[in-house]
This record gives sequence, structure tokens and C-alpha cells, in this order.
Amino acid sequence: MTNTPPPNLDDFISSGRLSELIRQAREEDLGPAGLDVTSDLFVPADLQGEASIVARESGTLSGGALLPMVARNYDTRIQVDLRIVEGTRVSIGDVVATLSGPTRSILSAERVALNLMTHLSGVSSLTARYVRAVSGTKAKVYDTRKTLPGLRGLQKYAVACGGGGTHRMGLYDAVLLKDNHLAHVDANGLGQALADAVKRSRDSYPQLKFVMVEVDTLEQLRAVLSSGVDIVLLDNMTNKRLLEAVAIRDGFAKQVELEASGGVTLETIGAIAETGVDRISVGALTHSAPSLDLGLDIK
Repeated sequence: MTNTPPPNLDDFISSGRLSELIRQAREEDLGPAGLDVTSDLFVPADLQGEASIVARESGTLSGGALLPMVARNYDTRIQVDLRIVEGTRVSIGDVVATLSGPTRSILSAERVALNLMTHLSGVSSLTARYVRAVSGTKAKVYDTRKTLPGLRGLQKYAVACGGGGTHRMGLYDAVLLKDNHLAHVDANGLGQALADAVKRSRDSYPQLKFVMVEVDTLEQLRAVLSSGVDIVLLDNMTNKRLLEAVAIRDGFAKQVELEASGGVTLETIGAIAETGVDRISVGALTHSAPSLDLGLDIK
């Protein structure tokens, strides 16, 4: 069990947005008429039951916090008992939660509940593996915007459950100047252009989470370190280049954080972290996480 408090779901998705997402998933499964023909035909309407959601493989839990709202969207008589805290590592056979109430309603809600929990627990489990891989270094693992449409808030919540950090939520809460944004800027004027952009960003949007710029070369890094940016993204650099980048930063602007990005895997992240970068962003956390196997068993 973990002693770290779980992330707050409301920080990642509003209750209204979550309710709408679950409603859409429910309608997708039951159709516009709200029919579960199998349960209606074979399960007595007055039958009461209890079901357990059980871990069928080891991993890190996420998505249990959604269960009460899933249940309410199917039948307010379903009672949910969460047995394991979000972000906790589970083993095969662990009971994650129990649902009690009308058996028909529990069966109807089963797939949507499991679809959400298995996916989110897969994201948190993969994130936890990346976080463990950088243990002992100062580097922190961050997600990206490579998320499934409509599920960004939940996927980033799952990353947080796995111990990862939240990058920007979207294009609205932070500035990230990439090569395409700067393609029109002459290389010789990059530093001044960026300094002007940083000032304009903070004057126009003082609530910004950070101002970051992406660089591909050490020459670009030297040019941008004095611009006032919070973070420099080191894109697809070798570990040797990352080591050099850290040395350059330490010599000129220790307050600027360095983030490594590009093709990071479980096999390579440890060595990347050892270079001394502060942050490592990993798109795979959300776009390539396999589901964690959870099942629902009726008693």
C-alpha cells in the first residue's frame, strides 16, 4: 500500500464533463432505448446481488473514483464500496471494489465501468514503471498531449495516480514554442525574439503554468537560456548531448529546467535520467499503455 494521498479527480475533469462522458458511454452500450436485452431476458427484475471487481494481474490502480458516478448513471440503487485507494499497487486476486444492488443494473454497468478502469489502471501502471525506472535521480516523469480525444483529463489523472507529473493540459494553460512556431525566426535573432515572446506571454497571460521552448541543438540552447523561459525542451538528443546540455545550463542559468523528450522507452529512460535533466516527457504513458486486466464477478 502507498502512503501518498491520491490525486484529486476534480483537478483533472469537472463532474459535469465526467457525467457527460459516462452518459455517452452508457448510450453507446445500451443504445438510444436504453436496452440490455440479455439481462432483461435472463435475470429476474427483483433479483438483488453483489459483485466484486477483482485484479487479474498486478499493477497500479486508477479509475475506482469513477465507479460511484458510473453506478448513479445506471441505477441510483447500486451501492459502491471502494476497497483500494487510487494509486495503490494491486496484486492478482485483490478486490478493488464491490457493487451491490439490482443484479440487472450491475450487469448493465459492468462493461463501461471496466472499460474505464482497465484503461486508466493501464496508464497508471505503465507510468509507475517509468517512475520506478528513474528512482534515485532527480528527474521526474511527465505526460504529454498525446491523449485520446475526450479522455485527456482522465488519462492525465491516471498518470498522476502512477506518480507521474502533469505537463500542460492543453494549448490554453502553458506556452510551448516548438520548431514550427519559430520557423519564421532568423537563427541569429532567436534569443531576442524568444525574450520578447516570453515577456509578451507573461504580460498577456499571467496565469500561465510555464513558458517552454524546444531546441534541437546545443547552439540553440545557448541562445535561449537568457530569454527568461522556465523550461527548455531538449528534443531527441543523445545522452552525450544531454550531458553537455546540463553542463551548459548549469554554467549559465541554473534556474532553467531541462526536459528530455523524444522516443523515450522503459529501456532508455534510466540512462536519460542519469544525465541530470530535470524532466522527461513520455508520450507512451497515454498513447501506448496496455489495459490492466480487471474483472467483475457476481457472487
